Amino acid sequence: MQRQWTAPAPADRDDGGLPVLPELLDSFVATAGHTAPEPVGGSAGLCSAACGYWSRRGLWTDPEHVVVAPGAEPLLLALLASGPGGDVLLPRPCAAWYAPLVRLVNRRAHHAPVPAECGGLPDPFALLEIVRRIRAEGGVPRVLLLSVADDPTGTVAPPEMLHEVCEAAVAEGLLIVSDETWRDTVHHPHGTVLLSPAEMSPENVIVLSDLVGAFTPAGWPAAMARFPATERGVELRGRVLSLLTAVRSGLPASITAAAEYALGEPEPVRGRMAAAARAHGAVAAAAYRALTAVGALARPPQAGRHLYADLDELRGVLAARGITDSVELERELVRRIGRSVAGGHRFGDPPHTLRLRLATLPLLGAAEESRLRALQAPDPLELPHVAAALAAFETAFRDLIEDGPVA
Repeated sequence: MQRQWTAPAPADRDDGGLPVLPELLDSFVATAGHTAPEPVGGSAGLCSAACGYWSRRGLWTDPEHVVVAPGAEPLLLALLASGPGGDVLLPRPCAAWYAPLVRLVNRRAHHAPVPAECGGLPDPFALLEIVRRIRAEGGVPRVLLLSVADDPTGTVAPPEMLHEVCEAAVAEGLLIVSDETWRDTVHHPHGTVLLSPAEMSPENVIVLSDLVGAFTPAGWPAAMARFPATERGVELRGRVLSLLTAVRSGLPASITAAAEYALGEPEPVRGRMAAAARAHGAVAAAAYRALTAVGALARPPQAGRHLYADLDELRGVLAARGITDSVELERELVRRIGRSVAGGHRFGDPPHTLRLRLATLPLLGAAEESRLRALQAPDPLELPHVAAALAAFETAFRDLIEDGPVA
């Protein structure tokens, strides 16, 4: 039987992102001439820096419970391949790279719808129902992969909802993998409460975090995982390390140095993180207002660099323009806006839905100089190039609704 693969999602990291922090670049350049390979799983200094990072967020961690790899994708792949066989539960929608990795290790992925309050985790009642159905069909549910600060929806899970989901997952014997890549990109950190599942159920949670979320450029892949301080956690970490060693999946010395510097969170790094969160939050809120003004539905964005829109209320209008599913909706909006648009079918939603994910990064400017000015501005929305980008964004959606049929 020939395996069927879905079309790859648009490469989120094709865009160079924000300008590299000068101090981070200095750390990278200082070790660029080192030729000796770094230890697979992370150097002692990098693992110690990762422990400091988690400890400052209320998760005491020992270096013996940490693994570092070149990106979240290979790290999650190693984790799925190393764990006990069984089915994996994912929220719908979820990050585009989750499901392909589950299929790659020949495990079944099951999507559970997210609650009305947020994305990133399944509705607790839907989770229990899907677990029951999997078992009734002879499957073995093993892993729940969730994201407390979510791509694609740009939302943060409320603590009470997260607690219900974790309680249900643990009661059903599921190992929770918490993708916390975007936890340090919360737009209003003083007004948003973000908790990790590892704070609620430390023995049953593996924390996964890709540093490209808030710390390092997209071209410098580095991700880290925190394993429970239990016998099962130690065993699973050992298997992951063995697999990463077999494929020589270690970080180059230059990326190790940059990641170690960033995880120490010196003042320049903290300042850049705050500026990026403020800028993305400002344009995300403006994009949200533009979407809702034309009749789209969306959850208010709270973190990250994306927001997720549902245009189903406009189905009749769009159908008259030849747009009846997310594939056609993506194609038309890519033509109008650019590659910052991705249809909901890429994130686990059925193709017949009219949902899409929109990136905020292009709204900060196309050139590095423009994006740097947006980071430095007290209010990025007052910059002419940001205002022009937002106006073009709003016009594209308004014209989509009000124009005649699509050619």
